[in-house]
Amino acid sequence: MEQPVVGLVVHPSKNVQESVTTLQRWNSSGAGRLIARRIDAARIDGSIDVVEDDEFTATVDLVVALGGDGTMLGAMRLVAKRPVPVLGVNYGNVGFLVEIEPPELEAALERLSAGEYQLEPHHALEAVLSWSGAKTEYLAFNDLTVIRRPGAGQVSADLSVGGFGYGYYRADAIVAATPAGSTAYNYAAGGPVLSPALSGSVVTPVAPMAGIDRAVVLAARERYRFEIAEGTRSAAMEVDGLVVGEVATGAQIDLRLRKDAGSVVRLDAERHGRTGRLKLSLLDLPVRPDQLVELIPSDLRQKLRRDVEDQKARRDTEE
Repeated sequence: MEQPVVGLVVHPSKNVQESVTTLQRWNSSGAGRLIARRIDAARIDGSIDVVEDDEFTATVDLVVALGGDGTMLGAMRLVAKRPVPVLGVNYGNVGFLVEIEPPELEAALERLSAGEYQLEPHHALEAVLSWSGAKTEYLAFNDLTVIRRPGAGQVSADLSVGGFGYGYYRADAIVAATPAGSTAYNYAAGGPVLSPALSGSVVTPVAPMAGIDRAVVLAARERYRFEIAEGTRSAAMEVDGLVVGEVATGAQIDLRLRKDAGSVVRLDAERHGRTGRLKLSLLDLPVRPDQLVELIPSDLRQKLRRDVEDQKARRDTEE
């Protein structure tokens, strides 16, 4: 990737100055051009060109997202019309999507310039909300959720697939997730983890009271609909964890999978996959100490081994 235009997306509140400084040095080196959105101008200093969103999305060759998975998902939605690659730098907590830590960013930029990376495609759910005579479109890379508001009763919805009735839900929430998003709310609700190689989606009820009480896995070609049924007084609709609106009885949500809607930079896909599997284990299953060690980047593991060997050699000498 020779002299790319790199777009910077930053978390709205976390201190990401370490990585901003690294990117400013890269920008000054002449290896490429760094730009940021005007909305983020207050989070960076004046040495980075600031542009409007339309110019940002039309110009960038690569986006660097400084934050957690939420920041990275926002960056992917931002450039979904022309899905340029997104590199995530972890300033979050669990971080299933982000791959590198802030100290690794400088080396990552060098590898990008040398072409030493892979691109990982990501599917998304296209959703159209029809309610009160209006239609609104959304794109969810992780999941779309209809969730009860406290004190407003439960969510009741009919599911149809390809125009045919499939059953109904009465639950605290209904989650429709992509394969990548299956490790998020869907997983927490007891739904299955879908392989990233699978083109499809999964619908899982949260705390079901009646109707469908298991996860339903749907193929990529299948279009489906939630018809918000009688008894749903007020429910929130979330896209990738962000509340985007309210629904109630009579609303319709049409969904379909858009394949390869986003692109993520992977510098070490094997390490990232192994780390992701271990993070799932940390959330649910006991993990052996030797498996925890695999979460540490390989260069740090090698340094730790050398330090341990040096300490052992010193002890042996003293004895």
